Amino acid sequence: MTQKLIIVMANTDARNPEELGAPLFQAAVAASMSYEVEVICTGTAAKLLKSGVAAGLMVPCGETRSVYDFIKDAHDAGVKFFCCAPGLDLFGMHKEDLIPECSGVVGAAHFIEQVMSGEYRVLTY
Repeated sequence: MTQKLIIVMANTDARNPEELGAPLFQAAVAASMSYEVEVICTGTAAKLLKSGVAAGLMVPCGETRSVYDFIKDAHDAGVKFFCCAPGLDLFGMHKEDLIPECSGVVGAAHFIEQVMSGEYRVLTY
């Protein structure tokens, strides 16, 4: 049975790009270790899934790649990204505004159901 991991990015904020590298990097590492990984962006982190936002952010400390590059790396490793539905409303976004790496929009029930199934481990940022 494949082990599953949900990474919830709720408190990470696009206005503080230094907060963004670790969860995205850890998602890519977990996927490369054959874990099934979902990243759910909610709250202010939902903005990261809007086209153009992550591409304009750089992780500090001399990194030459954008936050969007980290998202693409994680996606290429098998990570599935989801935007929490309230984030669309909160920031006036529509499904059409989301980056291609976003697998869809989910509500709170999706997250609760996954966690309560006992199949997933959860990391929250």
